[in-house]
Amino acid sequence: MALYRVASVENLIEWKLTPWIAMLMDVLANAIATIKNNETRGKSECIIYPSSKLVIEVLKVFQRNGYVGEIEYIEDGRGGKLKVQLLGRVNDCGVIKPRYPVKYHELDKWKTRLLPARDTGILVLSTSRGVMSHHEAEELKIGGVLLAYVY
Repeated sequence: MALYRVASVENLIEWKLTPWIAMLMDVLANAIATIKNNETRGKSECIIYPSSKLVIEVLKVFQRNGYVGEIEYIEDGRGGKLKVQLLGRVNDCGVIKPRYPVKYHELDKWKTRLLPARDTGILVLSTSRGVMSHHEAEELKIGGVLLAYVY
């Protein structure tokens, strides 16, 4: 339902009948919020829409690290949808805004800021070699731009 100011009873009836239209400003933030909300409700899968290449790559990083299960792309002609199997392993996840540029030697500082404990969770970075976790970036000794975190 849309959130409008109600000045009279007629407007109240119109307000109840008007469907709510969400504004999707950041596709990645909406996708991660959908995962977090469905995980807290104990759902076994969720539908993420709209989809993008960046969202798919971030979800692949989550999948490689065991936070989500199978990812299926559904083409609907309007940006696509993703069906994501949830494993119940996500305690918290979120998007890092603004997307801070991080050098290789600064990763430890960001891990202590964003993750709850040592060896718990991952940071997702966009590097010149693609989207990857901070573990992979440390092995390759490259930095990038922080996108998201999950633990």
